[in-house]
Amino acid sequence: MRPGLQLWVRAVFNFRGVFVKRLNRDSIIAIALLVFCGVFFWASFDIRTPNYGVLKPSAWPRVIIGIMSFLSLIYLIQSLKGNPNIATAGKSDREPGFRGWVDYWRNPLWCFALFFVYLALLPILGMLIDGILFVYVLMGVLGGWDGKKPLTHAYIAVLTIGFMWSLFTFGLGVMLPSGIFMDPI
Repeated sequence: MRPGLQLWVRAVFNFRGVFVKRLNRDSIIAIALLVFCGVFFWASFDIRTPNYGVLKPSAWPRVIIGIMSFLSLIYLIQSLKGNPNIATAGKSDREPGFRGWVDYWRNPLWCFALFFVYLALLPILGMLIDGILFVYVLMGVLGGWDGKKPLTHAYIAVLTIGFMWSLFTFGLGVMLPSGIFMDPI
């Protein structure tokens, strides 16, 4: 074998050895996310383009998939640059049993429970009122209710949901659920 080719082969196999040694759970998840983004980007070419309108219906999905791909690529690079000798998931300080499991996963469980309540109340209260309530209660549950926090939570909830509702309703012309209180029947 020629010396140049031999160096190239050695460099490739050495790189693969390092790559395989550094391939951890985060790397596999990042690769799966990149494959997921690639499949959905490819599927976005099957979105039908109507004869009217300026912006193609596939534009926003492609923008979102592009951002997700970029973030997944950063995730992959960070996972490959990390030290493979450091364990990412050490021993948990969680108590044994069901009670320990609930205490350990309390915040995500609250998020899921409140989101399902939000979805159930969406047809009744509408996007604006239900969204403000959801953000306010979720911030209170996760951030606490002491001192001036409830006032801060209300301020943030009204501003963020009010801005998003206004943007989608007036700026983009999207019909959001109005609920029974704001429905002009």
